Amino acid sequence: MRSGVGFSLARIWAICIKEITQLRRDRLTFAMVVIIPLMQLLMFGYSINTKVRNIPIAVCDHSASSFSRQLAEDVQASQVVTISSYVDHPETLHSMVRNGEVSAGLYIPQDSERRYYAEDKEAVAQLIVDGSDTVMASALKSLGHFPFIPGGVSSFTHNPGDISVTLLYNPAQRSELNTVPGLLGLILTMTMVMFTAIAIVRERERGNMELLIATPVHTVELMLGKLIPYVFIGLIQMGIILWLGQLLFQVPVSGSWILLITSCLLFIFANLGLGLLLSTIAPNQMGAMQLFIFIFLPSILLSGFMFPYQGMPVLAQKLAELLPMTHFMRIIRGIILRDAEWSGIQADMRFLAGFFIVTLSLAILRFRQRLD
Repeated sequence: MRSGVGFSLARIWAICIKEITQLRRDRLTFAMVVIIPLMQLLMFGYSINTKVRNIPIAVCDHSASSFSRQLAEDVQASQVVTISSYVDHPETLHSMVRNGEVSAGLYIPQDSERRYYAEDKEAVAQLIVDGSDTVMASALKSLGHFPFIPGGVSSFTHNPGDISVTLLYNPAQRSELNTVPGLLGLILTMTMVMFTAIAIVRERERGNMELLIATPVHTVELMLGKLIPYVFIGLIQMGIILWLGQLLFQVPVSGSWILLITSCLLFIFANLGLGLLLSTIAPNQMGAMQLFIFIFLPSILLSGFMFPYQGMPVLAQKLAELLPMTHFMRIIRGIILRDAEWSGIQADMRFLAGFFIVTLSLAILRFRQRLD
C-alpha cells in the first residue's frame, strides 16, 4: 500500500465519492436528508403558537338589543374568538361545548344592559369554556376582563363591564388531564405503526415470504393474520395507560367505556393499516423506520397533542385532518374529559374506519403487485 499524505487524501476522497453515490441512489435516505429538516422547520414554525386566535364559540343572546350585539361584536373584534353560530338556549351552549363543536359559549342574559349600569356591578355575560385544553382555556380567560364600553366612548364614567368565565371539565387547569389522554394516542401510533411497518419487510428479508406464498394462504388472510396479534397488544397498552393515568395522575374516565374501547379499536386498526401500507412500500427494515418518521413527526406536532389545533394556520389544519391521530385526539379527550356523546364524535370515528379500509385495501393491492 502506498503511503504519504497525498495518497491518504486520495483514498479519503474516493470513499467520499462512494458514499455520495450511495446516498444519491438511496432515494429514501436522500429524501430524509432534505425533507426532515424542511418538515421540522415548517411544522414547528407554524404549529408552535401559544397566542391562540380565532377560537370558535357559540353565542346565546337573550337580550337581543344593540347593547348585546355590540358586546358580541367587540368580543369577536378581540380576535381571540370567532363566533361560529348563534343558539336560542343556554343548554345548547353546554351541549355544544361538551361534544366539542365549539370551544366556548357566550351567554348574554336579558338584563345585561341593566347589569352594566347597576351599582353592584354584576357580570354582563357569562363565557362557558372547555377547560380540557389548558393553553386554549388561558387564552379564553383573558376575556374575563374584556374592556367593553358601550358606544366606544372611553370617557364614560362607568368602569368596563366584566364577563364571568366558567371553566368546565378542568377548572384547576391541571395539564395532566390534557396530556394523559393525548399520550394514549401517541403511544398507540408509535407502537402500532412501527411494529406493522416492519412486519412484511422482515418476512421478506428473512426469506419467509416465499414459504408463505407457497402455502394456500391468501393475501387478505396473510394481512389480517399479521394484524390481529397487534390488536390485542394495543388493547393491553390502552389498559395500562388508562390504569396508570388514573392511579398516578388522577385522570378518571368520565364518558362511556363502550365508546372508549370502540374508538381505541378503530384507532388501532387505522394505525395497523397504515403500518402495513408502509411495509409494502419500504425496501427494507431501515426504510420502513424512515417512512415511519415521516408519519410520526407530523402526528406529534399537528394533531393537537402538543400545541392547540385552533392556533395553527388553515393549511396546517387541513394537513392535520389527514392524520388519524388528530381525529383520535378529539375523540379520546372528548370521552375521557367531557363525557362526549356519540353524536359529537361520530364524524371522527367514521374517518378512522374509512382510513383503515383505504390503507388496508392499498396495502393488499401493492402486496399483490409485488408478488406479480
